[in-house]
Amino acid sequence: MANETNIKKFSAEELQQLRARGESRTDLQRVRARTDAELEKDIATDADWKDIPADWYREAEAVMPVQKRMVSIRLDPDLLDWFKDNGPGYQTRINAVLRAYMNQMRKKAG
Repeated sequence: MANETNIKKFSAEELQQLRARGESRTDLQRVRARTDAELEKDIATDADWKDIPADWYREAEAVMPVQKRMVSIRLDPDLLDWFKDNGPGYQTRINAVLRAYMNQMRKKAG
């Protein structure tokens, strides 16, 4: 994440105390107070989205989830570490990379 300094961790006890006081662990009030123009500007300048094209959705397609099969696969340690270092969901990301490769090979094959 580009803005890791804003990440806050709470224990279960701290969350219970926040809820008891009617407080939230999110910044939702700040977000709701912003205008649409301010939110659009924030999105446009978000470092995590800088390489995402504005029309990304034009080629997007809905993919219905399918039941996955458990397999054992051997991967180079640095490859696996890289996916894990990028946060939770590394297996899903590996699956997405393999699917993208498969789709490109199918396109080339005709």
